[in-house]
Amino acid sequence: MNIVIDTNVIISGIFFGGYPRKILETVADKQISAYATTEIINEYYEIIDEMIKRKQGRINNSVLSQLVSKLKIIQSSSSVNICRDSDDNKFIECAIDANALYIISGDKDLLDIQKFNNIQIFNTKFFCEKFIR
Repeated sequence: MNIVIDTNVIISGIFFGGYPRKILETVADKQISAYATTEIINEYYEIIDEMIKRKQGRINNSVLSQLVSKLKIIQSSSSVNICRDSDDNKFIECAIDANALYIISGDKDLLDIQKFNNIQIFNTKFFCEKFIR
């Protein structure tokens, strides 16, 4: 199963746990294939660095580096303009080019889309309850 993980899920999984962490652990164990582009990876690192500064360094970005090493990095060639927040289009573009079935997100703008072509957009709880045991 191919998925794309929105940045807010990465942040929640690393810093807070719960369903987002369960998804990250499943990817780390290679039970699910997660895809990202360089642009998405750069966003992950930017936000993680910002969170580290806020949390006063109680975690470092090596946690993200370990996760990134498990992701399949692709170069996106698709272009869509469907999201209210145009910055979110990169997740749909990545999903198209990765032949991903799902985007996992906590972002209302993405979740409101629900489905684009054959790509379904789910929150972490729904995805975990449906696919992760």
